[in-house]
Amino acid sequence: MVRIKDLLLGSAAGLAMIGAAQAADLPAGKAVPIEYVRVCTAYGAGFFTIPGTDTCIRLSGRARFEAGYFGSDSRTIPGGGDISGFIGLLRVNMDARTQTGYGTLRAFLRLDAGSRTGNNRIVSGTGNRSAASFPGLGQDQLGRVQNLIAVDKAFVQFAGMTAGRASSFFDFYAHDYEIIAASLGSNVPSTNLLAYTHTFGTGFSTTLSMEDPNFRKNPLYSDAVNATGLVPGQAGLNNVFTTAPTPIILGTNAAGNATAVAFIDAVQRSRLPDFVGSLRYDAPWGSVQLSAAVKDINTGGFIAGSAVSSLLPAPVGPSGPVAPEAAAALLAARGIEAGAQTSYGWAVQGGLKVNLPWIAPGDGLYLQGAYGEGANMYTGINRFTGSYISNGNVYAGNPFNQFLPDAVVDPLSGRLQRATSFTVVASYLHYWSPEWRSAFYGSYGEIGFGKRVRYNTGLANALVGAGPTVAPPSPLTNPLGYVLSPALRDSGQIVAGASLIWSPVKDLDIGIEGQYTRTAVASGRVADSDKGVFVAGVPTRTVSSEEVYQARFRVQRDF
Repeated sequence: MVRIKDLLLGSAAGLAMIGAAQAADLPAGKAVPIEYVRVCTAYGAGFFTIPGTDTCIRLSGRARFEAGYFGSDSRTIPGGGDISGFIGLLRVNMDARTQTGYGTLRAFLRLDAGSRTGNNRIVSGTGNRSAASFPGLGQDQLGRVQNLIAVDKAFVQFAGMTAGRASSFFDFYAHDYEIIAASLGSNVPSTNLLAYTHTFGTGFSTTLSMEDPNFRKNPLYSDAVNATGLVPGQAGLNNVFTTAPTPIILGTNAAGNATAVAFIDAVQRSRLPDFVGSLRYDAPWGSVQLSAAVKDINTGGFIAGSAVSSLLPAPVGPSGPVAPEAAAALLAARGIEAGAQTSYGWAVQGGLKVNLPWIAPGDGLYLQGAYGEGANMYTGINRFTGSYISNGNVYAGNPFNQFLPDAVVDPLSGRLQRATSFTVVASYLHYWSPEWRSAFYGSYGEIGFGKRVRYNTGLANALVGAGPTVAPPSPLTNPLGYVLSPALRDSGQIVAGASLIWSPVKDLDIGIEGQYTRTAVASGRVADSDKGVFVAGVPTRTVSSEEVYQARFRVQRDF
């Protein structure tokens, strides 16, 4: 055994010597260097250098849960019984920056995804209409369950240029202190734009931005939207998304009856970008901004085959369709060419933010006001009731709808009449202690359409004959019904609320917010469509205002 052991040990030693000798003849190899992730301090906390590049990146995100209550006056209408809702939201941010000879090159990405359930401002009709979310289609889910995957931000900044999907440069306060984020005022956090910002002096900057118009178009009022069979080849409401036929009376007889009516396409097309300009000043005490916007409002031409005559049984003119050329000639006499026309809406806004550390560290106050014509998405008058609709219910089972179109096509003159609106908002954030804070906010806004266009729209129903339900009743055939109709009524709205938020550790918020909303017509009364009934076209119950309460609880973690 000893001999065998010695033999094995000797063989192993010999092999080791041979291997060492051969290895000595090979070139010496170098270990591949390992590049570790390095902290990047040039742009603040959280940035690190992407290995192999000179680009710094910061990854961050958010997880959120919300549960809410929203008042309802009816459990009989579809979707009207929902008073509770839930939200689960995730957010992922990526911020990449590289230093160049022209300054910092930045790319910022933000992806939001979530699930919302319930009704009445928990699930967002605005989100569906703007393609920012998609609804569940089940029997118990339609109108109650909504999912979203939204490219909230995706922009490049370089040498003063911002290009991509970003927040509008018109906006200022944008609900910074709120949970529900429904006070009146402009807030379009995601739009496509190309902008240039120039900084000068100490704290001053000015921006000129060309922005996507599709996120700021509130539909034109069309009193033929709900009319089925009124327009040859059209199906009324089913076609509102493609044509929204709107009548224009081209001629009347001695008795005042319509002899010829043409229908134009009231869907606004994407023709020109919105142009936004702002002047801003930032200082240690706070910020101030003045901004303005100009946008186009347009209608299409005549809907093929829709111009008709002799709508009334009396022999008031030649039978059969009115040729588009004849309709165009009648409109041209009023200075309107071919039915299609363009007007220009505009809005101005001023905002002030004041830091109030002498009350408590972190305290701040926002004041903001906006006024516009044909630019309701810029003034934010429709922020609570809803966007991308010409009229909407304030809550389920409400007595009357609030009307919010950017403009109305006057059926007698054929001209576009812009709506006017304004909003004001104040919001104050106070820290009771480093862990506890509250926000208090209040806003008010008004929208008006002018008595002439409302009267003409109602009058057109009598001239044309049977009209759609959304239009005001005729002041000739149903004067009381006309006076009490909510259609195109000037209105005002108050949205106010308060919150209490606890942050036991950094970047964790646990809070609740309550909100009160009141909507009222500017003068007179309107029919109560919830609790009243109509007898011979006259309502048995009227109101001048409506109000609703809501509350929302939130748990949110940012990192």
